[in-house]
Amino acid sequence: MGTGRRRILLAAVGVALVVVGLAVARGMDGAVAAFLGDALYAALIVVATAFLAPRAPARLVTLVAFAVCAAVELFQLTGVPAALADAVPAVALVLGTTFQWSDLLAYAIGAIAAGAVDAVSRRVTGSSRGAPTTPSAGGRPPHPPGGTPSR
Repeated sequence: MGTGRRRILLAAVGVALVVVGLAVARGMDGAVAAFLGDALYAALIVVATAFLAPRAPARLVTLVAFAVCAAVELFQLTGVPAALADAVPAVALVLGTTFQWSDLLAYAIGAIAAGAVDAVSRRVTGSSRGAPTTPSAGGRPPHPPGGTPSR
């Protein structure tokens, strides 16, 4: 799959994740809804990272996305996101307002799940981006039979 087609697919998945995430935020209550919302948030960050760097390895995309999520969660310790959300309520959907350790677990689960789906989809579509794709790929180049020819 080419980079352009991959980005179109990632954009569509991103929109779907936003719709599902908003449905969870509006239609469910409680700890399960909060955990699911955080996992979906992390999945969206994986998709956004893959969109921005479509040739990056799936593992790197997953790690960067989790790091972004963790940074946002730790940023909540400053109180700045809560103050911003008071002024602009929609900010709470992006930055959250209060730090919770369980959010980090939800982010890890969401990022790993989305990263795994990305890795599998790359293998299925043949767009592994850097991984060997043929039996001889990644092998040592053939060595000249008589050593290095002199000039």
